[in-house]
Amino acid sequence: MNFIARGLFLAIYLLISTSSFSQSTSAGKAPQYKVDPYWPKPLPNNWILGQVSGVATDKNDHIWIIHRPLTITDDEKGATLNPRRSKCCIPAPPVLEFDKKGNLLQAWGGPGSGYDWPKNEHGIYIDPNGYVWIGGNAASDHMILKFTQNGKFVLQIGSPGESKGSNSNVQLGRPAHMNVDPIANEIYVADGYLNKRIAVFDSNTGAYKRHWGAYGNPPSDEKVDNFNPSSPHFGNPVHCVRLMKDNTVFVCDRANNRIQVFEKSGKFIREMSYETDTKGSGSVWDLIPSDASQKYLLIADGTNNEVTVLLRENGQKMGSFGRSGRNAGEFHWVHNIAVDSDGSVYTTEVDTGKRAQRFIRAK
Repeated sequence: MNFIARGLFLAIYLLISTSSFSQSTSAGKAPQYKVDPYWPKPLPNNWILGQVSGVATDKNDHIWIIHRPLTITDDEKGATLNPRRSKCCIPAPPVLEFDKKGNLLQAWGGPGSGYDWPKNEHGIYIDPNGYVWIGGNAASDHMILKFTQNGKFVLQIGSPGESKGSNSNVQLGRPAHMNVDPIANEIYVADGYLNKRIAVFDSNTGAYKRHWGAYGNPPSDEKVDNFNPSSPHFGNPVHCVRLMKDNTVFVCDRANNRIQVFEKSGKFIREMSYETDTKGSGSVWDLIPSDASQKYLLIADGTNNEVTVLLRENGQKMGSFGRSGRNAGEFHWVHNIAVDSDGSVYTTEVDTGKRAQRFIRAK
């Protein structure tokens, strides 16, 4: 092969190689993760966590969790018993804020004046204005609460006591999760463990706006079988609600193993079934976009005890991490999920899991 021919061959080869690399890079790969076994750092003050029932990140990349102090057993809180049973431990306050390195920044929460703290904490969300929203799912927990970041009470929607059903304009029914639209000043509530709907309220005043059930229809409180991806109604619990940047609303219909997608008005758009053979407590416990592009969804599946990566547009499974177990990177009842600006993932576990974990996105 002469010099000119070899030069032409090399040019063609480089062109093909560069083109292939560009296509591969633009197409991208589903995100992958590895556990950070040192996050968070040990708690101060001899504190211990109970079931960790919510996690969220804020605009400062701080990580917030809410846990259930009443789920801490006597052998775990032996230092508080009279007579003292053991050197450790003391229940931590319900709401804790960490930085990305795992340092505890502050902790607060619990019963106080002017509001009704839930008996079984469930869900935490930090809205774009920095306010902290929490809920509860005990039999009498029919409200959500709004606080400043230092724990000052701002607003309560609903009240404890009797439920008024899934078509009430004033009362919630064991709400699980919430998400705020800062443009419209509206809070969307996954309502919940008793009610079977998405309910929307003014996030400043608490005034009722609208609500809907599965497929955008009026919700029904009739008893229906779970694990039915074709059910005309939401099952219990309606476990998460997430607003996307394209103004769609994604809802976790946990016990029916599906995700339903709506316009903000409640008009039904589409649905995605997920791990439909799952029984137990269902497969779709929480979901969140993996990053700002929102191309992928991360699904917290607390029955199969894994986090799954799906294509948001069609629900195609692209990968997963975790399995049932007690070691770092494994799960027992993975319950909620959050991401920070670097794409790191934070998970929390209930039942006897009682912990939060961090997973770093591979570069």
